[in-house]
This record gives sequence, structure tokens and C-alpha cells, in this order.
Amino acid sequence: MAVEKLSEEERKSWLDALDGWEMAEGRDAIERTFKFKDFSEAWGFMSRVALIAEKHDHHPEWSNVYNTVEIALTTHDADGLSHRDVKMAKAINAL
Repeated sequence: MAVEKLSEEERKSWLDALDGWEMAEGRDAIERTFKFKDFSEAWGFMSRVALIAEKHDHHPEWSNVYNTVEIALTTHDADGLSHRDVKMAKAINAL
């Protein structure tokens, strides 16, 4: 089953509803930066996100430097943003 990209209207509506997420510059993805007290808290957060990613079979692009985790979400099968990214962002925000 093909994964469809979000329309421009859907994209704007969902982005307004996803606290903290922004369009990535120069690509069809959303991104957010998370800051924590220290490396251990950041790593724990990443572990929880990894479990969500496995459950949803939708894996983020991310990086970690000490207490900062940067996450970008896009759907490669759709060549851009899809509802899969919205669901993943909502699940991450719920942590």
C-alpha cells in the first residue's frame, strides 16, 4: 500500500497542531530539538523513542550531543511528509 504525502493544507494544519515541531529547512521533513539535564536523560529519551519507532515501523533521523537530541521525521516511501510522521511526532511529544 502506497504512503501518500500530506497536502499543503494538511501540512499546515498538522504543523500548527504539533507543539515544538517545525519544517526542516531545504527538505520535506519536520524537526524538533529536545534538551535534557544531562546525557543520561537524553539517552533515556532516545531509548523510549526507539521503542515507539519499532512499534510504528517508522524510524527517525536523529543525532545526540551530550544533553541535546535533534530529530527529523520524513517518510522516504512518500518522498516527504505523511501521516506516519504526524503520528510519530505526536507519540514523541507524549513522552
